[in-house]
Amino acid sequence: MEKPPANKVPVSQAVETAFTKVWGDENVVALIALKVETSEADSVAVEVSKFAEVEDVFLVTGDIDILLKIRFPHYGELKDFVLHRLPGVKGIRETKTLLVVTSYKEGGETHNP
Repeated sequence: MEKPPANKVPVSQAVETAFTKVWGDENVVALIALKVETSEADSVAVEVSKFAEVEDVFLVTGDIDILLKIRFPHYGELKDFVLHRLPGVKGIRETKTLLVVTSYKEGGETHNP
């Protein structure tokens, strides 16, 4: 793989800087879709439920198997979770992280964005 030129910021660092500017010190909320080994679905759901930052865990039908709602005080903590902590859970084959941009209703409460 070719290294980016010295004067060009790597994409991941540029993206992280942009997210930090947007969210600043606000909570970062994400939905993480997991594809798991079918035989491991229950154990994966139980394991990811143990992370304090995970607010909701749903076993679902369709293209994904488990959907997580997760909240962190800063983007860097979300990045660490996705890159270093979540991969330690046995049975996860694939993840897709979706950042929440605006919440119109959460926890039963309507928000005025």
